Amino acid sequence: MQLTLDLLKEKLTVWQGCDLAKTANAVLGEGNPHARIMFIGEAPGQREDELKRPFVGAAGKFLDELLTSIGLKREDVYISNVVKFRPPNNRDPEPIEKEQCMPWLMLEIAFVCPTVIVPLGRHSLGHFFPQKTITQAHGKPFKLTYSIHSKNSGQANSGEAEEITIFPIYHPAAALHNGNLRSSLQSDFRALGEFLKK
Repeated sequence: MQLTLDLLKEKLTVWQGCDLAKTANAVLGEGNPHARIMFIGEAPGQREDELKRPFVGAAGKFLDELLTSIGLKREDVYISNVVKFRPPNNRDPEPIEKEQCMPWLMLEIAFVCPTVIVPLGRHSLGHFFPQKTITQAHGKPFKLTYSIHSKNSGQANSGEAEEITIFPIYHPAAALHNGNLRSSLQSDFRALGEFLKK
């Protein structure tokens, strides 16, 4: 069966493989299905849960500003989260919740087939580089051999491993809680913009 993002969203809506699905709405990623760059946050917040869309709250507005600062719009990129349901009271996602939701993110990555993945914050960075901290890794590109298929097939089956770039950046929400991180985020996005031009 040919996979589409709409079909993926439909399947996630009825999936009960994570306890968070009992108390929250499913929130799949959105954006350009052929995006060269994919942003991955940690989990939906209250606004995301209400609207069933990723990054639409205060952190999402800041992300939009940061994208604009390097000449990008939301429709140019794909934006998702590791965990597909809002944890109660916006607490950090538990390791088991990340593990349960990871196959959905893997399907999104396989479908979009980006060349650059931007983990926003430590929870998404941990999937790609468990040994690195966001403090030491942010604002720098890292090469990673990762198994994703060619999007030309239209099937989300993992294929041969390809080299992709992982470019970690602090989560925009962190800057809303800690003003000192705002300039770091802006600087990281400038570095990302320069990297994308190359």
